[in-house]
Amino acid sequence: MRILHTMLRVGNLQRSIDFYTQVLGMQLLRTSENPEYKYSLAFLGFEGGNPGQAEIELTYNWGVESYDMGSAYGHIAIGVADAYAACEKIKAAGGSVTREAGPVKGGTTVIAFVTDPDGYKIELIQRAEHAAGGGLR
Repeated sequence: MRILHTMLRVGNLQRSIDFYTQVLGMQLLRTSENPEYKYSLAFLGFEGGNPGQAEIELTYNWGVESYDMGSAYGHIAIGVADAYAACEKIKAAGGSVTREAGPVKGGTTVIAFVTDPDGYKIELIQRAEHAAGGGLR
């Protein structure tokens, strides 16, 4: 088994596609429309998505502009080669960094948090194994 995707409900599909592609550097992999049930989907990922990596599925339910975040959702984590540089790039692209890059207490791992246009948290994690490739650059 493997994780294929994580679904996020969004209030404005194009705004969210722009964030994940232009701010985080993901690729729009495919889209689909379902007029019968009134929703649209967009799948995004790094390096072409599956089968190499899990994807994010953005779901827009037509006419729904916002959702209650709830208390169960935590965050999505993305491995980065340099969390400090990733934060600067995200801010320059208009993204919201909610926790600047910095080391985790007592360790060598560096983390940061950003928030997407719908309020979903995204953790950036810099570890030695991420320096070679994959994730946001």
